[in-house]
Amino acid sequence: MQGGPSPRAARIPAMSVRPQIRGFRGAEIAPWLDHVARLRIAVFRDWPYLYEGDVGYERDYLAAYADSPDSVSVLALDGDRVVGASTGLPLADDADVFSAPLREAGMPVEQVFYFGESVLLPEYRGLGIGHAFFDRREAHARALGRFRWTAFCAVDRDDGDARRPADYRANDAFWRKRGYMRQPDITMHLPWNEAGRGETGHALTFWLRDWRGEDA
Repeated sequence: MQGGPSPRAARIPAMSVRPQIRGFRGAEIAPWLDHVARLRIAVFRDWPYLYEGDVGYERDYLAAYADSPDSVSVLALDGDRVVGASTGLPLADDADVFSAPLREAGMPVEQVFYFGESVLLPEYRGLGIGHAFFDRREAHARALGRFRWTAFCAVDRDDGDARRPADYRANDAFWRKRGYMRQPDITMHLPWNEAGRGETGHALTFWLRDWRGEDA
């Protein structure tokens, strides 16, 4: 999930020092999982996800990235504090709920590298960290040499939802500039605890970038 699961509306941070960007492969991320879990809970509580999570569930979800030897995790660190995080792994290494929509669409999931999330605290936005997250994950996927597509999914929300902040700016233009195309016919459904509503089902639509021919 971009939000989630990519940069949010740009805001000029108060700090003058850009956080350090560090990459981790496979199990190297294990010592940081609780930090990433808490960050996901904090960022995804806002629109458009409105997610009320808990560290236990998050730890179980993030374990897939520590368990996959070809996963990548990219952290933004202000000192020892995790202020941003993004993840990715071969889609075949993730839970079936993530790969099933692409399988049903006839895509070879073994050629898809999936981006799990890209989350960043509001005060650190506007420093180019969202681009750095995509750059690092895309470079990792391409270096592995067996992935035609990189992909992620984003939650679908009604533009007329009364809970939508007046100053909210979707990330669609950013994603398109990076070569991703929304796939309206490829959607998965996930339940999560939504602030004020309890467990609620949500539709998330996939975005794909096809790397075939880009080096030609």
